[in-house]
Amino acid sequence: MPIDRLSALDRFMLRVSRTWPQDIGALAILDGAPLTDSTGRFRLEAVRAAIDARLHLVPRFRQVIVVPGRGYGPPFWADARGFDLAAHVHELPLEPPVGVAELLAAVEQLRRQPLEPSRPMWQMWFLTGLPDGRVAWFVKLHHTIGDGMAAMTTIAALLDSEPHAPPVTAPARRRARRPPPSELVADNLRRRIEGLAGLVRTLARPRNGVRQALAAWPAVRELLAERPATKTSLDRIIGLDRNLAVIRVSLGAVRSVGRSHGATVNDVLLAATAAGLRALLQRRGEPVDDTTIRVYVPVSLRRRLRGAQQGNLIAQMAVPLHLGGAEPARRLRRIAAETARRKARVRTSLEALMHGGAIGRRLMLALVMRQRVNLTTTSIPGPKRPLFLAGAGVLDVVPILPLVANEPLGVGALSYAGHLGIGIAGDLEVIPDLEVFTGAVRDELTALGVPVLPFPGAAAAGTDVEIVASIRTRSLLPTRRPNFGVRAPSSATR
Repeated sequence: MPIDRLSALDRFMLRVSRTWPQDIGALAILDGAPLTDSTGRFRLEAVRAAIDARLHLVPRFRQVIVVPGRGYGPPFWADARGFDLAAHVHELPLEPPVGVAELLAAVEQLRRQPLEPSRPMWQMWFLTGLPDGRVAWFVKLHHTIGDGMAAMTTIAALLDSEPHAPPVTAPARRRARRPPPSELVADNLRRRIEGLAGLVRTLARPRNGVRQALAAWPAVRELLAERPATKTSLDRIIGLDRNLAVIRVSLGAVRSVGRSHGATVNDVLLAATAAGLRALLQRRGEPVDDTTIRVYVPVSLRRRLRGAQQGNLIAQMAVPLHLGGAEPARRLRRIAAETARRKARVRTSLEALMHGGAIGRRLMLALVMRQRVNLTTTSIPGPKRPLFLAGAGVLDVVPILPLVANEPLGVGALSYAGHLGIGIAGDLEVIPDLEVFTGAVRDELTALGVPVLPFPGAAAAGTDVEIVASIRTRSLLPTRRPNFGVRAPSSATR
């Protein structure tokens, strides 16, 4: 069996996680009735059994990253020794009353708990105590397991397409042996020879190499050498704490607005983000009319999405958001024209850009920081039909993006069963006023003709409540916290 090495991009993310955790998160709301017994107690063991029966579909959930010594090659994936599902799937009762802000505050406290590298790097919590008997399901997994699209398919692989699906019987499984040192050395040598052979083939056909470089240059220049964005109060190195917010809208309404302006769902998201940035900087007394903020937009290079995906297969697009002008329709059309022009460029995967050794990666990071890209957005197409976990319907899902370096704001959207869940993560120190940004995003969507819907499960039906929370909100976690087998976060690690 070939040795499953981490890619250069995966190794980069693993290294960055020492300072800024690169954990992809998702928050779902479930119909809690099928998950509770006659006494109202959460059926944790039944949920664990349902997940365990499907773990063979997501092999990364049983694997750890092994870092060998010098001469044995890059880190590789291997089956965990003594895997225990109970160390990854937990129940967390919340103290009522639980509104959206309180739920997000609890999620932020869970997000802050670091993943343990000696175990498979993922965790799930089922948060009970929500109104109407509903249950929140918070999942986080390390970015090395997969990008946003891969994370979505990984979570979906654990779900059923109908509420009364027959139980899944997991196939017999034996833990794969770890390669001995001799195999690691041989594999590392083979990889180096293949790399040299590829370089020789490129040098033997210089015209092809030049042609490919010229085709890719506009997109590379976009990331590394375009005119830097305007200097603002957002251009700061981030810490570890986050503000979180959620917004829920109709996917059909977003698509309809997009079509009427020649725009995509992601263009609508970018337009609302630009409006939020404009309001945020205005409230801080900063100029906006001549201000441009650059935003990263991941571009998936996956051609097929059959079953659970793994790994990172993405390119990056950098889009300038011009904050001048307050008319929503004009802003949307301008952004749609800009993204259409940039989508036509040939994209080089981030994996390709990560090669070149430590010096090359440091140089690339310096160039990226110089561009002042202070936020990231993504729009992930999710399941079109409702899905179920152990018979419980998944009502809605929102993503929670990781932040890094001088990017204090992440806006992620995930479509699911006719709705679009938008998750907003802001660094607590750089953006303590996230409610200003979030309120302006909501207002922009409404002005474009996309009404904001209540978030299910943590708000009274038919009401629209404040949706921003931070870890400074009172703790809803029990006084004696469950032992999740991870180290408690410390502000001293900043």
